[in-house]
Amino acid sequence: MLIRIGFEIEFELQAPTPMVVMLFVRPSRQPDLRAPEELVVEPAAKVSHYIDLFGNHCARIFAPPGKLSLKLESMIEDSGQPDRDPTDAPQHPVQDLPNETLAFLLPSRYCEVDKLTEIAWKLFGNTEPGWPRVQEICDFANQHITFGYQFADSTKTAFDVYQDGRGVCRDFNHLALTLCRCMNIPARYATGYLGDIGVPAAPYPMDFSAWFEVFLGGNWHPFDARHNVPRIGRILMAVGRDAADVAITTNFGAAVLKKFLIITDEVTTSFV
Repeated sequence: MLIRIGFEIEFELQAPTPMVVMLFVRPSRQPDLRAPEELVVEPAAKVSHYIDLFGNHCARIFAPPGKLSLKLESMIEDSGQPDRDPTDAPQHPVQDLPNETLAFLLPSRYCEVDKLTEIAWKLFGNTEPGWPRVQEICDFANQHITFGYQFADSTKTAFDVYQDGRGVCRDFNHLALTLCRCMNIPARYATGYLGDIGVPAAPYPMDFSAWFEVFLGGNWHPFDARHNVPRIGRILMAVGRDAADVAITTNFGAAVLKKFLIITDEVTTSFV
């Protein structure tokens, strides 16, 4: 399956503004690209690229004042298969975990493991370790939280959404991944493209999507507490401890968002 991906984002800047953008597919998915992933910046500005601490592809821009446009369009090949449910993937004892996974057991900006550990063990202490436990956590978050864009709040944490019971996709997944960490399962926040492929089209504009990944059976596996069903065409862009690590744009100065258009469409004809 080929999927057309891309975006058109515009800002109004009050002054020359340094920016960091995380708008590229994760390096692990770059071999699947079937067209160049070229960021177009208008007006022209210097762009430099780097890989961050979590292995994400980032770019630095020093943008002039006024209108700034960021555009990208590419094609990526996908299996066309739904997310795999790793039902046979075991949970590792903490002492056997790889060193690089340990950071994803700890509290972070939006994921207060310390505040939710007692609650998590009361809720899930009797569940079967591994995949069944993660799925129980996803089921709980999915049922506990009422979805609504009017509930979006950039300061809301996992503990906040546990208490409030309302949020957007990032809140579902912040809560679920925090509960996983409480149960000694490494869990990291993930963001990327997720189009309406194989499901009814959503009645609102396309956006980047949030999910999370857990480390079971020696590999990272995606879970999605918001949708809570395997999906087709999940294109990973970035991972981190929580949403603070994977902001699509970080502006070091005043910036007003003027346009935000995301493209994630299945291509039904051959791409040449």
